[in-house]
Amino acid sequence: MRKTVLRTLAVMRRTLLRVVAVACLAGLLACASAYALKIEIDKTVVSATASISPRALPSDGNVPVEVGSVTRIKTTDGSQPPTLKQLVFIFDKNGTVDTKGLPVCTAARLAGTTPAAARKRCAGAIVGEGVGRAEVRLPGQAPVEMTTPLTFFNAPPEGGRPTLIAHAYETIPTPKTLLVPFSIERIHHGRYGFRVTIQLPEIAEGYGAATLAKASVGKTWKRGGKTVGYTNAHCSGGRLQVHGTLSFTDGSFFPGTLTSPCHTLG
Repeated sequence: MRKTVLRTLAVMRRTLLRVVAVACLAGLLACASAYALKIEIDKTVVSATASISPRALPSDGNVPVEVGSVTRIKTTDGSQPPTLKQLVFIFDKNGTVDTKGLPVCTAARLAGTTPAAARKRCAGAIVGEGVGRAEVRLPGQAPVEMTTPLTFFNAPPEGGRPTLIAHAYETIPTPKTLLVPFSIERIHHGRYGFRVTIQLPEIAEGYGAATLAKASVGKTWKRGGKTVGYTNAHCSGGRLQVHGTLSFTDGSFFPGTLTSPCHTLG
């Protein structure tokens, strides 16, 4: 029993050191436009980047920005990654979300649509696009990579909160529309001012595991002769920041903080 406990503690220590070392290395190797984060726990590896464009922003008073992110999930031994069930993001307080005058789209209008049909039906409500990938392992068949366009639609507010609907489309084992609604909650938590919690649907009847999510959000439009944006920000302290936690059905979770550099205009 004692040997088992010591062996378990040794594994936990090695895992913790690996996570810390990889996270620190990622910060040192950060690119010019965004910091990258890579975390390895057991055989699962999660890597992510975040970016804000433009990087030159006012020090006071928000302007439209485009927010981008890329998240990858893989394993070190080539096995299927664990199933991702929830994403929680908290965003920098030095920004806003503006939906005044922006068209909305509902889940009822998007139900059963392909990506092309959904984008055509609710074109005015699109606030972001991207791509998602999953590895599907059906019983008795070789692994298959499935790719889908991702589209983010402005949806009717709930309780005063802005809401979105993420649209995806799977083709294995049969064609199916996936709709994921979520809201943007205002919080007061140090550096952070907004929280988003996303519950992910089952992929390919439970045989699929997400491996890539790449998205960019940042629509602009005219209001009163002025260009306004869905996502807006200003630069404070030379950075904009987001903290995310990925939770999997096997009980593992991956927390990480990503920072995108900015500088003030002038």
